[in-house]
Amino acid sequence: MKKILILIALVATSFQFVDAQRAKYVFYFIGDGMGVNQVNGAETYLAAIKGRIGIEPMLFTEFPHMGFVTTYSADRGVTDSAAAGTALASGKKTYNGAIGLLEDRTTPAYSVAKFAKDHGAAVGVCTNVTVDHATPAVFYAHAENRNMYYEIGKQLGPSGFDFFAGSDFQSPTSEDEPEGTPDLYQQTKDAGYTIVRGYDEYLAKRASADKMVLFQPLADSKEFVSNIPYKIEQTPQNLSLQQITRASIDFLQKKNPKSFFVMIEGGMIDKACHANDGASYIQEMLELDSCVRIAYEFYKKHPKETLIVITADHETGGLSLGRGTYQLHLDQLRGQTVSVGRLERDMQKLLADINPREFTWEYAKKLLREKFGIWDNIDPKATDVEELRAAYDKLAAALIAGDRKMKNEINDFVYAAAHIMDRASGIGWQSGGHSNGYVGVYAIGAGSEQFTGRIDNTEIPLRIMKAAGWNK
Repeated sequence: MKKILILIALVATSFQFVDAQRAKYVFYFIGDGMGVNQVNGAETYLAAIKGRIGIEPMLFTEFPHMGFVTTYSADRGVTDSAAAGTALASGKKTYNGAIGLLEDRTTPAYSVAKFAKDHGAAVGVCTNVTVDHATPAVFYAHAENRNMYYEIGKQLGPSGFDFFAGSDFQSPTSEDEPEGTPDLYQQTKDAGYTIVRGYDEYLAKRASADKMVLFQPLADSKEFVSNIPYKIEQTPQNLSLQQITRASIDFLQKKNPKSFFVMIEGGMIDKACHANDGASYIQEMLELDSCVRIAYEFYKKHPKETLIVITADHETGGLSLGRGTYQLHLDQLRGQTVSVGRLERDMQKLLADINPREFTWEYAKKLLREKFGIWDNIDPKATDVEELRAAYDKLAAALIAGDRKMKNEINDFVYAAAHIMDRASGIGWQSGGHSNGYVGVYAIGAGSEQFTGRIDNTEIPLRIMKAAGWNK
């Protein structure tokens, strides 16, 4: 009898130990477009601005467990964010463009966020692009096409998740709806959510809110709704991904101090790489690492109960590091102060009002010196200047001719400048789209030992659920 009691005690102790090792708090970071070269480039940049060759590690690359991840979709060798996001959220491959659906375009693919909610955890879905964009959408919605923004946004409220954050809704209304149908803002409020704009309003209303949606300030959405400003050009008035991360932890802890799951997307890495904008992508990488650092501070207080996983949906741009005679000088990017896209928009506004005769070559050079550091941090080659001057001449001629839109000419001028940045720094781009390159997975905490070696993207959410005990 004594032996039986000892055996029962040992079994009970072992079950207590297993339960203690379960991940009660899960952080799932997705760097959209963040291939292994994007990571390497950011760390190489950090070393370069300190005047040395090598790397300066970011926090998440020093986590104890890491691996390589394959990203292909069910119908393409190169995935899009919708199919890759569905895989990362649900563990199911699907066709490019699908939001939380299987290949039959009908059967829902349920996400790890839903299973977390079903098991009593508080749930957050966060991004620095719109909340109805592909990566956040796959965690709460189901749609045949990722561009069905309104239909996706309608599913946010019924999800019942506790916290959402992003720039805004991409399409808060639909012409297909009957007249008088409430917009998505009202539908979301009717579902019990408090909508706040900016971090200060979050702090003011967090205590009284049962569920919350955090958007950027209205002035920022009116200027550019699709995302919060790039880190490289942010001001204190803008909402930041760091603030979103802090708010998500704060709110989810308030909602359920015993368990939560939060997905945090660095969506602007992808946008910068689509634009072949090296300086902007690096700053977005560093911003994501800063958000991981915030989660890591939480982990240090709950090391046996917290799991942090960082991965990406795909690589964007076919980024290469190094040109010609083995040259790489990423410190040359430090003089850039705005994104490529922001410079285009600023120039459209500027040239709409300026006297055409005032837009001289010297004026254009001054603009690029201030915004990109050309002729200041970068000394362009003669061939670079010739290319840039040719683009300027076409732009100036269109302006004098009375063409106030000049979209193509502005684009050509800005990208001529961006190409100078690439050549000076040693960056190369294969395309403005995605590639099949490996992405990494990096993990620390309860269950993190599962995230090693070469794994497929479909395995990641399944291993998160295993670590947390959120069995299907």
